[in-house]
Amino acid sequence: MAGTPGTHGDPDGETAEAEEPTGAAEPDDGVSADGRKADTDSGAAEDNDAVASTSDDVSDGASEDTNDTGAGASAGAGAPPPVRKSHWLRWTALGAAVVVLAAAGTSWWFYTKLDGNITSDTGAAAELQTYEKDRPKPVALDAENILLIGSDSRSGAGNGKYGRDDGGSSRSDTTILLHLAADRKSATAVSVPRDLMVDIPSCGKPDGGRSKAQFAQFNWAYEFGGTACTIRTVEKLTGVRIDHQMVIDFSGFKDMVNAVDGVEICLKEPVDDKEAHLKLPAGRQTLNGEQALGFVRARHGIGDGSDTQRMDRQQRFLGALFKKVQSNGVLLNPTRLYPVLDAATKSITTDPGLASLTDLYDLTGSMRDVPTDKVQFLTVPRQPYSADPNRDELVKSAAETLFKQLRDDKPVSVSPKSDSPDGDGSADPDGSADRTPDPTSSPDASSSPGSTSSASPSPAPSFTGTNAADGMCE
Repeated sequence: MAGTPGTHGDPDGETAEAEEPTGAAEPDDGVSADGRKADTDSGAAEDNDAVASTSDDVSDGASEDTNDTGAGASAGAGAPPPVRKSHWLRWTALGAAVVVLAAAGTSWWFYTKLDGNITSDTGAAAELQTYEKDRPKPVALDAENILLIGSDSRSGAGNGKYGRDDGGSSRSDTTILLHLAADRKSATAVSVPRDLMVDIPSCGKPDGGRSKAQFAQFNWAYEFGGTACTIRTVEKLTGVRIDHQMVIDFSGFKDMVNAVDGVEICLKEPVDDKEAHLKLPAGRQTLNGEQALGFVRARHGIGDGSDTQRMDRQQRFLGALFKKVQSNGVLLNPTRLYPVLDAATKSITTDPGLASLTDLYDLTGSMRDVPTDKVQFLTVPRQPYSADPNRDELVKSAAETLFKQLRDDKPVSVSPKSDSPDGDGSADPDGSADRTPDPTSSPDASSSPGSTSSASPSPAPSFTGTNAADGMCE
């Protein structure tokens, strides 16, 4: 300190004693220039206090007038320089915290929105619980069987233009049993024809009554008792335990296709089906949601109008949709995945076990690495019903081979049909090719009577079908 440290350095304004003018510049151990200990009550101690106070004031930005004179500069010479980086660090930390909180808040908003979109069918769950003792027991515990139901209800928003609403009644327009292998290395989707004659159990009706058990065409089960009745009918038909179900309406299907920017198809001939609201030119083209819905529903303006060809077209389209989702990296890109999840969650009704975004995302994630050529589509083996050729019945031996493979989580293989000139890429106009498995196939040899453990296993049973790698233009 030079001369008067108290005037500029002491915040209390006191003046140091004249007989010790150099107290502030003394060594840190408190020993004076002539070797005497400084008096703790002297002005030197006050000077040291003043320096400490000045240093604190400078670091906090509360007082900067100590730099106005040489005395102030001398006072600060013995103290560490002010660390002004701390202000930037504080603002940087604050900004980062705001960004993190905003991101967390946005993520939470997206999550709650998507989660709130999902509708849970608790009524179906209660009905299935009532008949739990009659349901098949799961065999392969890590495999999953999901029933996908496309409802033809016209009661939903935007669905009225596809036909009149018969008092709110609806039937299953499309039903697919999706089997996910336990190792998640393959998936098999089996279509159940709507006109297949099956045993439908007695089911609870929406009005509180009960339908009678009867032998009728398959899609009546949904009209009689909704999802629960359809599940019980499929389980009775196949012996496969259904773990989950999803019901999607017309609008939901359109939204899903639009969310992935459409799906590419190839047509050999133009299509004009007024009932399906579909008019398409021949050639390669990308269908939007509205066009895609007409394409998978069309019967009269494409091919021979059979339900066989319509199911084949649906399977090929769904395979192309799956391929589009995987090839565009939708499942790995949150910004592309969100529109798909938004469309899906707004348009599906699920069992309580899939009625949360976490459950659906886990299911989607489990299919992420399934190769497209291991996502197979086929139809249950069937033939014209003997009492009415406009209806179908199972080819029992072939159908049981297929159902057993699914129950036991064993592989099946599919082989494509030859191309046909009907314009939609399907073949075999009478549908006979996909009603029986390959004649060379058989169940696993180890399960045959008289077989031994040394017997080589037979190849997987083969059925006519397609896989997702084929797309719609190969």
